[in-house]
Formats: sequence, C-alpha cells, structure tokens
Amino acid sequence: MLSFTSSLNQNSEAFAIFINDKYDYKDKRNVLTDNAVKKINSFLGVLKTKRKDEEISSIDISDKQKCFVIKIEKSSKSYLPQEKGGNFLSFLQKYKNIKNVELYIDSLDYDKDDLVTFFSQFIFGFNLKGYSFNKYRTLNKAKFEKNINLKIITANKERIEKEYKYYNAIKEGVFLARDLVSEPPNVLNPKTYVEKIKQLSKIGLKIKVYNEKEMKKLGMNALLGVGQGSINESYLVAIEWNGKKNSKQKPLAFVGKGVCFDTGGISLKPARFMEEMKYDMAGSAVVVGLLKSLAIRKAKVNAIGVVGLVENMPGGNAQRPGDIVKSYSGKTIEVLNTDAEGRLVLADALSFTEKKYNPKFIVDLATLTGAIIISLGEEYAGLFSNNDELSKNIIKSSEEVNEKIWRLPLHKNYDKLMDSSIADVQNINYAGGAGSITAAQFLQRFILKNTPWAHLDIAGMAFSKKAANLNPGGATGFGVRLLNNLIKKYYE
Repeated sequence: MLSFTSSLNQNSEAFAIFINDKYDYKDKRNVLTDNAVKKINSFLGVLKTKRKDEEISSIDISDKQKCFVIKIEKSSKSYLPQEKGGNFLSFLQKYKNIKNVELYIDSLDYDKDDLVTFFSQFIFGFNLKGYSFNKYRTLNKAKFEKNINLKIITANKERIEKEYKYYNAIKEGVFLARDLVSEPPNVLNPKTYVEKIKQLSKIGLKIKVYNEKEMKKLGMNALLGVGQGSINESYLVAIEWNGKKNSKQKPLAFVGKGVCFDTGGISLKPARFMEEMKYDMAGSAVVVGLLKSLAIRKAKVNAIGVVGLVENMPGGNAQRPGDIVKSYSGKTIEVLNTDAEGRLVLADALSFTEKKYNPKFIVDLATLTGAIIISLGEEYAGLFSNNDELSKNIIKSSEEVNEKIWRLPLHKNYDKLMDSSIADVQNINYAGGAGSITAAQFLQRFILKNTPWAHLDIAGMAFSKKAANLNPGGATGFGVRLLNNLIKKYYE
C-alpha cells in the first residue's frame, strides 16, 4: 500500500530530495521550508565544489529532522531506478532510529511521464530490498524487522498509484518465490506445497494436481522414481493463466524443478551444507511466483506453469544407482547417480507439457548443477536453448532487469557422453567435464517435437549468502522479473 501526502510534515523525522547530476533540484510548490532550502543549497554547493561522487548524502535540517539527498545521474540502464530504490533502503538501515521517511519525488527535475515511471520503479526496488523472512523467529523478532515506511510527496498521486500496480504484481510474485524457497523442508514438503499452490485459484489461476496414482497411469516413472524413497507423496501440478480468452494463440509454458529436499538419495550428499538443499525447489518457486504475477496484473497472455514436486530421500524403497526407468516420453533412462535427480523430474515434466499443451515455447528453470556455479558463480544463470530467437529474447530481457544470463553451447557431440550402453540414455556424464552442458543435453532429448525450448540453470542465483542490490540475502526470487519482462516485451 502506497502512502501519499501533498506537503512535507514539519515534524517528520526524515525526508529525501532528489538531485540531478548537476546537483540541481526543483521545489515549484514550495514544499520545503526556507530553512530547509537554505541548508540544502549550502550543502549542494559544497558537494558541487568538491565533486563528491556519493550517490546518497545526508544533512541535519534540525536536531530532530534529517534530509537525505539522492543523486540521480542520466543512464541508459533501464533497471537503474529499481537499484536506486534498493540502495536507498540499504543506506537508511544504517540509521537505526529512523522508521518513517517522506519522499519528495517531485524534486527531481524530470517531466511528468519520466517522473512517474522512474519513481514507480524506485519504490519497487525499495520494497524488493526490504523483504524479510522472520516467521519462525520468536525471540527479539523486532530486532530483525527492517521495515521503513515511505510517505510520498507528489502532485502525481493517481498516476503513480496506477503505474505501481504493475510493479506491485511483480513484487508479489518475487516475494512468493522467496517465501517458498525460504520455508524449512519439514514444513514445505510436496503435499503442503500443493496446498499453497491451490490457494492461487483465488486470483484466477486454474490448478490441476496429478497425484502418484495418476502419474503412474500416465507413465511418469522418471519423476516417480526420484520420490519413491520418501514417505511424502510426489505430485505434478499444472497452473494455467488464461488472460487472452478465445484466442487461438499457443500458450507460453514454464516448467520448474521442485525437489523440496534433496539428500542425493542413495548417492548421498556430504553432510556439510546439506541443509541448503531445501533450495532445490527454487525453479518451481519461480514458476509459481511468475504465474501469480501474471494473474495479479491480468496479463493479456495465455501461460502454463508445470512443476514437479518430489522429495529425494534414501529410504528402504529408494531408487538405486543402476536402476532403469521408462519416462513419460517412452525413452528409458539408466540412473547411474540418484543425486542427478532434477533432470529426471524435468524429463517427464517437459515431455508432458509439450504433448498436452503444444506451447509456443517452453522455458524450464532448475537448480540443476553445481557445475554452473563453478562456471558462472553467483553472477549469471546458465542458458541453454535449441532456438536462437528465444535465446535472444531471454538475454535481452535479462539485461533490462539486471538478472543476468549467459548462453552456453549445446552440440550433438555432447550426446555421446550421455548415451547408455543398456538404455536409451544415462542420467550422468561419467567421462567428466561439461557437467552443466551434458545435463542440458539430457533435457533436450525430452523435447520431442522440436518446440522452441530454453533451460535456465539457476543453481548459483536462487540463493545468496550475501546481500545484493535488490535482495537482503537468502532466497532471491531470481527469474520472476526476467520472465515477466520477457512476456510483456515480446509476447503480450
């Protein structure tokens, strides 16, 4: 909820003004007091003389009121306003006693349209950075709450409210993805995950849940094999958004890996950092968050989200290394390592999505390989695709929101590394090397009709131990903004 005012409260503890790269601002409606103007102008004179490069500075208007001065330089980067908003929140959090700030946005010397666009995104970035996940804290909870209330001083209230509705819809999707990834695995198992997804029917999404009995009948043995060692049932969930009713246009499809916890199965992972494997459902969380955003903003597009929800456990009935399963596609898979389970889930989900929905394209997201982190660290997600146009659109969309993507190759020569001697394909590359590429080559075998397809390996991007421009550390929701931008720019 945005809060507005037309004038500055003289008793406010803090307010912010915006200056351009020439250290100029405007105050056409005389919102600022004479004392404030005098002090601000004197301060700007010093900054201009000393050529200070600080993005944000502060001065005391009185011993009870502080003014923050935010410099906005001209830039071609479309994501700049969002990152400025995130940076401002980070700056404010250094001042432990400030909980309310009045934002004098009309002080920026922009025309009305640019002003509305800039500050809708600025507030969006501020709110993204302010995310927290504290629901399980019981002691000193207030200490970890970082909420700072903004009151916006502007003559453009209605236009900013209207524009911000779009960004708020995206924020809701990002926050849902972050919430899902942050939940502990004893809370978010496949069944409780399904219940959370079902709640989205209230905003107009159509939800279809396939249980183990139904998946067995469909022949989804690759997905089912991953979850057979767990006491928790596995599911496949299809989420439909029909924003373009009575249209013959093919839907856009998004598929997510939803391994709610990954022990590695019989091919057990090392104990150290295994707790981080609750994040192995991040691909599915992005898909769910994206569909929520599309529904809230009533996107004029038809879209499908398909998520495979399993738990990979080393139980008495667990899948063994050496097992062979027959996938939904009809292809047989030799399971040489049960910790290469995400690709088994996606294999069935991809073939199912392609056959049932005949989409315009399929984008899948998964925390698929540790190898992608070795390649790209926490700066880029890996992109693999059979279609240059789709890849180009994804890369361009990623640049505009600063969720960075790097395309890596696919080539038929990598296929021989995934050929099994006794089945159609094996689930790992035993020869070594190109771990992320061969995983993508595996997935490509389950795109049966040459549908345009892209695979995003987000293993290095879904969670971060350090804060970034638009997230405070932890679950990032990486991919929601990117894919929303892809849809809006190229397919809506």
